[in-house]
Amino acid sequence: MSQPASPPLPRVFVAIDRMRTDDAAADLARLGTEGFALKLGLEFFVANGPDGVRKVTGGRPLFLDLKLHDIPNTVAGGVKAAALCHPRFLTIHASGGRAMIAAARDAAAQSGPDRPLLLAITVLTSLDDADLDATGQRGPAGEQALRLAMLAREAGADGVVCSAHEIERLRKAVGPGFKLVVPGIRPEWAAAGDQKRVMTPREAVDLGADHLVIGRPITQAADPKAALARILAEIA
Repeated sequence: MSQPASPPLPRVFVAIDRMRTDDAAADLARLGTEGFALKLGLEFFVANGPDGVRKVTGGRPLFLDLKLHDIPNTVAGGVKAAALCHPRFLTIHASGGRAMIAAARDAAAQSGPDRPLLLAITVLTSLDDADLDATGQRGPAGEQALRLAMLAREAGADGVVCSAHEIERLRKAVGPGFKLVVPGIRPEWAAAGDQKRVMTPREAVDLGADHLVIGRPITQAADPKAALARILAEIA
C-alpha cells in the first residue's frame, strides 16, 4: 500500500499520558517545539475527545494511540471518526484479525492522500511469555509478534508497534517500507517502570526502528527539554 507524500516525521514521539488538556499543554510547553512529535493515547482521548486533541496538538505531527479492537464495521467507523483529528499514525490491534485490519485500511483510505497511517499492535511491551500463556496466546512473545506483524502487512496495515527486541527479526520478515514503531524505550539513566521488554534509544535505532515512543523518561524528568535533547543526541 502506497503512503502519502508528507514531510519526514521526527524520530521520537513523546507520549503525553495525561487526562486534562491543561496538564498536557503544560507538559508540551516544558518540551519546547523542536525535535519531537506527539503521541496521545486512550486516557486523553476518552477524557477530552477530538476537540481536546485539536486543542493541544498545536500543529505537531500526531500519533493517536487508540488501539482499536472490535468487529470490522465498528473499527472502520472508529477509524473514520479518528481521522477527523488528522493523525499521522493511528493504532489498531493486529489480533483483531485480517477482516478487521482490512476494514480499517479501507476506512482510512477514504481520508485521501492525508489519510492516517495504520499501525497494528503486536504484543504489548508490558506482556512477557508468562502473560501470553495466561491469556491463551501462543508464545514466546517474539514469535507471536512476528505472526501478527505478517498478518498486519498482508491485510494492508502500514506498520506495526513492536518491542525493540523484535525489531531485527520483524524487519527481515516484512522488508523495507513497513513501519516499525517502538515503545518501551528506556535510556540507561531512566527507570524501566512497568515495561518488561525494554531497550535504550540508541540500541533500538541501531537495530532499525523507524520511530521511538518515549514517555516518562522525558515527561517525568526534572528538565523534560534537557532529557529529550539528551535522547536526541544519543540517536543522532
